[in-house]
Amino acid sequence: MRANQPYIAFISEHASPLATLGGVDTGGQNVYVAQVAKYLVRKGYMVDVFTRWEDANQPQIVDWQPGVRVIHVKAGPVKIIPKENILGYMPEFTLNMLEFIKTTEADYELIHAHFFMSGLVAANLKAALDIPFAITFHALGHVRRIHQGNSDLFPAERLKIEEDIVQQADYIIAECPQDRDDLINHYNAPSYKIVIIPCGFSHQEFYPIDKKLARRTLKLDTDKHIILQLGRMVPRKGVDNVIKSLKYLKDKQAVQLVIVGGESDIPDSAQSPELSRLQKIAAEHGVETSIKFVGRKSREQLKFYYAAADIFISTPWYEPFGITPLEAMACGTPVIGSNVGGIKYTVVDGETGALVPPENPVVLAAKIEQLVSNPTNLQQLGKNALRRVNNYFTWSQVTDKLSSLYVKIMVETQRFASEPIVKSKSKAA
Repeated sequence: MRANQPYIAFISEHASPLATLGGVDTGGQNVYVAQVAKYLVRKGYMVDVFTRWEDANQPQIVDWQPGVRVIHVKAGPVKIIPKENILGYMPEFTLNMLEFIKTTEADYELIHAHFFMSGLVAANLKAALDIPFAITFHALGHVRRIHQGNSDLFPAERLKIEEDIVQQADYIIAECPQDRDDLINHYNAPSYKIVIIPCGFSHQEFYPIDKKLARRTLKLDTDKHIILQLGRMVPRKGVDNVIKSLKYLKDKQAVQLVIVGGESDIPDSAQSPELSRLQKIAAEHGVETSIKFVGRKSREQLKFYYAAADIFISTPWYEPFGITPLEAMACGTPVIGSNVGGIKYTVVDGETGALVPPENPVVLAAKIEQLVSNPTNLQQLGKNALRRVNNYFTWSQVTDKLSSLYVKIMVETQRFASEPIVKSKSKAA
């Protein structure tokens, strides 16, 4: 412990807070790890984030933020590897993290693991060093298999590893009620171990901007209804569903779909097989002129896209949580989302937007038309969305709940005898 500050280790083997977002394996988990680490420091913690070393140009230890270090752990070749291929390098990750802890005499009160491979490392460290751990899975192998079948490229042993972690973890953080139910139904997770703590958004990054100003800034058409799809370019995110829905709109020329995301800042189908697939679907359905692919964008640019849109759309097959709907709502933009997972927890049908079944472009098209045809209602939905995220989903609120759980774990395991945590007095995020 440092000067009465709880010292926490995060493990996030494939999702570094330093990564550029928008690629196949960079998204919500990266945002979660980065934001929670920063906000925990404000509440009196010190945090080390352990992640796999994948860039030889980065030093092993990066002093990223005051109170937050990113520790790059050698585990396999120092290059980007698809997360589905990383599991075999976790023994090396464990040994090198153990060596780092012993060499530096880092006295961590607890470990917060992110994703199942990080949970495997945390469980091994608990056995070796008696450090308690909590885990946020961010996604569950059983659920992934149900929806992706043979397209799921993770090793089959993932499911057994997750089952073991559920039993070994001190606590499990579910991101929404559906996540909690899945842990209980598919993994026999003890209910007393599960605490529901959602994801959040940051006021510094996302806030309302005048729609016309946002569109002028992005050089978007100010006369059309703009619908936005933003996030990782992978099939399960259902971007193809949004593209197909355009075919069923009565007035296709009145709507423009803007798609943000991909492997490069300038859309390049040669670098992204998924982008190439989506462009072909658009051509096959005769809607390519109604779509604007804009590529990957920086965090600083995203608020302008959210604010420029009349509606944000996210219709994945399944979604453990989904941070992008929160970000859109924080910019005052209504959301149409799949009635699945975390989205049905954050989006209130008829109040902050609408919920629709996934993979149903006809129903989605009808909902788009219903909303854009009533500007007064659309504006009210945006106001409701803004109010809801501020009431329930700021990172400050999220880390207040996490801090309470950490203290509970430290007291129960006698890692920590009192509570010198700086409590937040504001909902500001």
